[in-house]
Amino acid sequence: MQNPSASLLSRFAMEAAIALLTGLIGGIVCYGSLEFGIGWGDAGPEPGYFPFYVGTLIIAASAVNLIMAFVRHRRDAAEAFLTREQGRRILAFFGPMLLFVLVSSFLGIYVGMVLYLFGAMVFQGGYSVMKAAAISLAAAAVNFCLFEIWFQVPLLKGPLEALLGIH
Repeated sequence: MQNPSASLLSRFAMEAAIALLTGLIGGIVCYGSLEFGIGWGDAGPEPGYFPFYVGTLIIAASAVNLIMAFVRHRRDAAEAFLTREQGRRILAFFGPMLLFVLVSSFLGIYVGMVLYLFGAMVFQGGYSVMKAAAISLAAAAVNFCLFEIWFQVPLLKGPLEALLGIH
């Protein structure tokens, strides 16, 4: 069995990745501002002047953060940013939401809602199958009435719309 407190992601790796990401964003800002000119014209600064220097500051701050990450890494080599147990909890939270989005895109939001609520109630909440089914179906029915009938805002229904004759 694996140690749940073992490091899944080190603090150094996360700090270095974020520093590199923000440096990349700063580089994109600088590159984009070159298109508009970064110097001074007859009327003052050109449109890309301030964005270029803001991007330069972002790159400089990112470089400092990257250097500091390497300095701290030499001192605190084993510091964890994310442990296995924390990663498992995050996956238990975001995994079902990702499945909800995927199911909703293909089968409609109401089918996704029923499946998400049912799964969350049974597998994470410990509810009985009958209670979870009743609540998830009722929630979908209430949302259908609320959005489709009362507010007249059609939501994605997928193939159910054609099957049930809902237009």
